[in-house]
Parts: sequence; C-alpha cells; structure tokens
Amino acid sequence: MTKILYLHGFASSADSSKAKVIESFVKKNTSSTRILIPNLNNNIKNAYQQIEEIIKTESPTSIIGSSLGGFFGTYFAEKYNLLCVNINPAIPPIDMSEYLGENQNYSTGERFFIDQDQLDWLEVMNQKIINLKEHKNFMTLVQSGDEVLDYKATIKYFSGSQIEVKFGGDHSFKDFELQILKIQIFLNMH
Repeated sequence: MTKILYLHGFASSADSSKAKVIESFVKKNTSSTRILIPNLNNNIKNAYQQIEEIIKTESPTSIIGSSLGGFFGTYFAEKYNLLCVNINPAIPPIDMSEYLGENQNYSTGERFFIDQDQLDWLEVMNQKIINLKEHKNFMTLVQSGDEVLDYKATIKYFSGSQIEVKFGGDHSFKDFELQILKIQIFLNMH
C-alpha cells in the first residue's frame, strides 16, 4: 500500500485547497493509496514533533509538502529516505524571523505565537538539510510568479532532482489539479 503524508503550509490547515484536491483524487482514482492530512500545530517545534510521531506510527511511504510543509517534507524525506513531492516549498536557509510574535492562522483564525525557541529549532533543521543527499527522492513543483518564495533559489536547491517549473502563477500554485497525474506517477499511486 502507498501511504502519503500531506503537510500543509505555515498558518494553514488540512482544509487547504491543494490538500482537498489530492484527497479527492486519491479517493476517486486509487484503490491501494491512503492519504494522511493532519492539521499541523501552528508552533513550529510542536509541528515537528507531531510529524515525527505520525511517521513513526503510520509509516508513510512518501510525503507531499506545500510551502513550509515542503521544508518539513524535505527534512523528513531526507531523514527517513522517503519520496517527496514539494509544491512551492520553503527551502533552507529558511528565515521566519518576520513572524516573531503573534500570528493568525489564515484557515482557522486561531491566534498563535512564534518565539525565538521555534526559530532556533528551524535553524537546527536548516543545518541538517542545507545540502540534499538523495536527489532522486524529490519532485518539486514551482511557479515563477510565487510572491512569497524565490523560485530560482528553489530550482538551485533541488538541482539534480525532478523539477517542474510553470511560468506565472503564484504561491498558492494556480491550476494545481493539472499536476496530479505527474504526482501520481512519481509516488506510484494506484
């Protein structure tokens, strides 16, 4: 059985549009693929521990990550030698210092704090994945119109991996549903 862990982006939720597209596709088009879409904790350190626990208990075969979820996906794919599809991913060295203090989850409205301890945790993660080891495990989807992340830096970071660049678009990855068949093939979803 193929088991996929989907990791949403910063201040988002399991109700994100990309998560829903993937979940719908899996339910309608596969018989031996299961998808796990947790609501990640807004606290970066707690989200890390949550993902670690899910991997230990559920043993996913692959990860799909969007934005900060792509950063987490990259980290855990390297740590556990998993396949990983990233959608406009955050890459090291990730700097979230602009989010120090109070933030609000775009999806749930929940208010939460980012403190220095969480940023220090990200720095530890940064150092462990500053250079990819298993390029073959990654497929990265980026759009050049991403207003949040630098798509050229992403291409450079994932050089040697499978990369798909769509010109235009934005950080949410417009027309994401058109990428599902590529994801299906890469992750061997059936």
